[in-house]
Amino acid sequence: MIEIKREVGRVQLFLKGESVGKDMFFVLSGGREHIGAVAMGIYDRESHRASASVTSAPGHREDEIALRGARKISSATQSTTVFMVGIHVDNITVDEIQAIVKASEAMIDELIEIIR
Repeated sequence: MIEIKREVGRVQLFLKGESVGKDMFFVLSGGREHIGAVAMGIYDRESHRASASVTSAPGHREDEIALRGARKISSATQSTTVFMVGIHVDNITVDEIQAIVKASEAMIDELIEIIR
């Protein structure tokens, strides 16, 4: 199991995950934990590219983080990846959203380095 933690303003983010055979499953959460968006990334060995699709709960905005995370991890690991995101901060500001998105991207990059 892999676990990465980051303090971002008022929230602590957790990125946890593990292998499921040759595939991978990760959860990025923070604040009041929940399931906001889930993406699945697939690596195509013929084209050497990863693609991803995402579904999100109504009113939730974690879809872009989930989509980019699933695609990026699948591309780097050449595996199928499920990436679930649920981050909630009451009365969040635009600056806090930007900081969380930036930290999420850094955590995904750190995760890829650990996996490699």
